[in-house]
Amino acid sequence: MRSTLLSRRDLEFLLYEWLDVESLTRRPRYAEHSRETFDAVLDLSEQLATKYFATHNKLNDTREPTFDGDKVTLIAEVGQALAAFAEAGMVGATMDAELGGAQLPAAVAQAGFAWFHAANPGTSAYPLLTIGNANLLAAHADPGLVRRFVPPMIEGRFFGTMCLSEPQAGSSLADIVTRAEPRDDGVYRLFGTKMWISGGDHELGENIVHLVLAKIPGGPAGTKGISLFVVPRFLVHEDGSLGERNDVALAGLNHKMGFRGTVNTVLNFGEGRWTPQGAAGAIGYLVGEPHQGLKYMFHMMNEARSGVGLVAAALGYTGYLESLEYARTRPQGRTKGAADPAAPQRPIIEHADVKRMLLAQKSYAEGGLALVLYCARLIDEQHTAESDEERRARTLLLDILTPIAKSWPSQWCLTANDLAIQVLGGYGYTREYNVEQHYRDNRLNPIHEGTHGIQGLDLLGRKVTQQGGASLRKLDSRIRATLAAAQELGDEPAELADRLEKSWSRLITVTGGLFAAGDIEIALANSSVYLEAFGHHVVAWIWLDQMLAAHGRTGDFYDGKRHAVRYFFRHELPRTGPQLDLLADLDTTTVDMAESWF
Repeated sequence: MRSTLLSRRDLEFLLYEWLDVESLTRRPRYAEHSRETFDAVLDLSEQLATKYFATHNKLNDTREPTFDGDKVTLIAEVGQALAAFAEAGMVGATMDAELGGAQLPAAVAQAGFAWFHAANPGTSAYPLLTIGNANLLAAHADPGLVRRFVPPMIEGRFFGTMCLSEPQAGSSLADIVTRAEPRDDGVYRLFGTKMWISGGDHELGENIVHLVLAKIPGGPAGTKGISLFVVPRFLVHEDGSLGERNDVALAGLNHKMGFRGTVNTVLNFGEGRWTPQGAAGAIGYLVGEPHQGLKYMFHMMNEARSGVGLVAAALGYTGYLESLEYARTRPQGRTKGAADPAAPQRPIIEHADVKRMLLAQKSYAEGGLALVLYCARLIDEQHTAESDEERRARTLLLDILTPIAKSWPSQWCLTANDLAIQVLGGYGYTREYNVEQHYRDNRLNPIHEGTHGIQGLDLLGRKVTQQGGASLRKLDSRIRATLAAAQELGDEPAELADRLEKSWSRLITVTGGLFAAGDIEIALANSSVYLEAFGHHVVAWIWLDQMLAAHGRTGDFYDGKRHAVRYFFRHELPRTGPQLDLLADLDTTTVDMAESWF
């Protein structure tokens, strides 16, 4: 029986036929691996996700975490699933062997992780945050902090969080007020409140390692004065044993529309409920240099943004497969013009409008997953680059693709979930079927780790202009290489390449025109529109590149791939025409709207 979580066949196509991850085993970092070990990871991921994660997804939704004023309680199945995940070595899948990791390529690890996100995003969020936390520390913390906190996270004994936002600051991190006061013993005492902290309090492990943004008194104003601190729930001695409770208190839980299985918290640091080492104030350890905290935190934030894109794609994918299965088995209606009411009804998948909705879902879900895995492949190349120039090139590409990898699946795979509900009709709107939960769970992804609007500002205001447009030039080079390869094949690939080349070239021209006027406010006024248009061009390129990988291959799978490309180029890419018109006109409708007119 085929899984309705993900398509193993599609994952194999993406990894082996398109991205050629087997070639990574020729690089020293991945030399201990092979196609066999990669397949074993995919097998294990599917098995664990199906057995331990999918089985409590609906229970996670209906019985969300509770707080009795003393401790947080989650359903037992969450802890059981996470224990199985850690025991299988999945937390440290991509980390260095010397830390206890498996040094898997990120592309393979992300493909495996997609199974868990599709099965149960509420539970898979805990290791997602922990992995990002451990990776940040391994990259930027001193060896003592790494030894103390990273191996226990890899083993599944400690969990990790990221503590950025505050009630009064929201996404404007320049306005955080949590302060970190230095002490004579070299540690800091933190005081402040952090909001929207996923995984901020629970009893799933021995400890929770908070990564907290705070300001050291006397430092620079704004974001330039932000530092980063490790603030554990329990202090940890040099020998790894747990010490006393740190002054981190749970102020309350946030109750969400979806993702209910992930406890979401308000945390108070330094309120005096606990007095570690005889004094109030949460004990924290500085990561790296003072006032460089936001730079370090972007390591985890960018990883989390790609992770959000993966979650969104996985949820879009499982909703697509569930609605596809329903459409194949649900009889309703007859051939148009059939007069005999006794004639058998036909499955709804035979109706053109249902095919339209399924094709849209297929193009969004498979396109979104391919985009995120492409970025993961770039990370592998970045980590194993043989020269600084090669590493810089991969970094520039990742810089410009990260806001797309976060935002595009978050928007369009949510649309896929909406269409999945529509395919099921009234049944899709009931809790008896999974698709309504997928929609609610996925609705978080355009919001957290930088809203859709923030990604648009980041893309247009920073990434396309950085280093004189270096990132955009690198991406343009990649896209044009695919266009040239498609044009060389002739026939349909060449025809589609011509369409994309004309539209992409116009986007480049429009990008230059946005800044030529010299008014940055007007240039950025429609940055979300720009993000959508840019993202659709990137995914059109991703689809065309997959068509090249499928060229000359026969069978239903490859025919389905080719038809998804046709759909995207005929139905989706043309959406960008009016968007580019609006951007080219430097439309000021939003800027001109007075507050009093609402």
